[in-house]
Amino acid sequence: MKSRFLGQCSTIVVLGLTLYLINISCTNKHLIFPASDFFYPLQKSAQFSQSTPTKTTHLSQTTTAQSPTNLSHLVFGLLGSEKAWHHRKAYIESWWRPNATRGFLFLDKAPSAEFLPWSVVSPPYKVSDDLTGFLNKSDLRAQRMVHGIMEVVREAGDQDLRWVVMGDDDSIFFVDNIVDVVAELDHTRYYYLGRPSELLLSTYLFSFDQAFGGAGIMLSYALAKALARDMENCLKRYVFLNSADNTTKNCIADIGANLSPQMGNHQIDLRGDISGLLSSHPLAPLLSLHHFDAVHPIFPSKDRFDSTRHLMTAAAAEQSRMLQQTICYQRQRNWSISISWGYSAHIYEGLFPRSYLQKPIETFKPWCRIPRRPYFSFDTRPRSGDPCEAPHNFFFEFVEMATERREIITTYSRAWPRALPPCSSTGNYSADGINTIQVYSPAAKRNRIDRCECCDVVGMDNVRAQIRLRECMADEIIA
Repeated sequence: MKSRFLGQCSTIVVLGLTLYLINISCTNKHLIFPASDFFYPLQKSAQFSQSTPTKTTHLSQTTTAQSPTNLSHLVFGLLGSEKAWHHRKAYIESWWRPNATRGFLFLDKAPSAEFLPWSVVSPPYKVSDDLTGFLNKSDLRAQRMVHGIMEVVREAGDQDLRWVVMGDDDSIFFVDNIVDVVAELDHTRYYYLGRPSELLLSTYLFSFDQAFGGAGIMLSYALAKALARDMENCLKRYVFLNSADNTTKNCIADIGANLSPQMGNHQIDLRGDISGLLSSHPLAPLLSLHHFDAVHPIFPSKDRFDSTRHLMTAAAAEQSRMLQQTICYQRQRNWSISISWGYSAHIYEGLFPRSYLQKPIETFKPWCRIPRRPYFSFDTRPRSGDPCEAPHNFFFEFVEMATERREIITTYSRAWPRALPPCSSTGNYSADGINTIQVYSPAAKRNRIDRCECCDVVGMDNVRAQIRLRECMADEIIA
């Protein structure tokens, strides 16, 4: 037993040294783990909130005497760079709703003449406070986002606000889904919502109990105001940290709150083609997508900005189903069909249970080069050249409303020929001729998240498949 224990200790020491060297290697290659993307100098003098403590109500859900939480109760604090704004503005403008969304874009310096007059379809801008004199520190990358929480509270005031959402200028938020999630909680209590990184090493190096800010940090207004009141002391306590998100987590822990993980927040600490991840989304509302500058365009034949706008056309029609995976079968041909609503569809020439198809295909790579697995904090399945396992890929083309039937029709078109023979073990029924998949879904918002939807193949010929989504029956098995 003693020798086994010593062997385990040696393994742990070697692993720790390996992780340390990997972190140094990634940093030297300028592939710093993105716990904070706010690497810009600051301009204005620091100001700190002097607001008095707010009285909190000890309830587990939203107070019944108040109106339901809606978009007007949220305020966004978005951190950006003036230098990068010319190409990142398209990300924010894809989801920002002028005269409906509330919040501010905090730039590292005042916008240049090319951005003036400031666009009415962008968030109003502010210039981040200058903290150099206060903290006596030259590198303020980590402190800028943390202090931004106080700046949002200061600029917004109370104004019947209930939640603060912090994020980056290359993040996309799905605001209707965010409202639905936070509306279930009591904003007068202390809530810290978000998600760790998908990259296991990045989460290990920073914290498993930390929301990564690019994916979005959602704070109840009561907690945001408590952070604002303690901001000066908080930044001094953790001035040695070089991670904004870790600093935020520590300050919140000192107040007595902890992270409530949200599976729909996506830091996307990944590289390359993330279609495998987006095609097998967790059973949770899609809340955010980050790092669009670091991954390939998510739609074939479109650039990053057109891909963003294209995705948001589906979101504009219905957000509660965005990326939600639904699986059904064409048993006469032994096909499995997987739908990622508003994004993609797959046809497999074989029958596979949901337990297998819900694992994302590993089309992507980790954010930083890592010598051995595990890479990710979620299950994956490898790409396959087996014709029985490799899917036919279809991507979202357009959405339309069938008002007379109270349905939404999303259409998915073949991306490229699969270039594989048919699956011989299931009868040689090739799906090569299918060019289009039409999906009919109820127009009503889906409020259930305890179980996925089911679907039926309602039409099939040699070029088109038609799928109708529905609620699963009580004892239905998706296999």
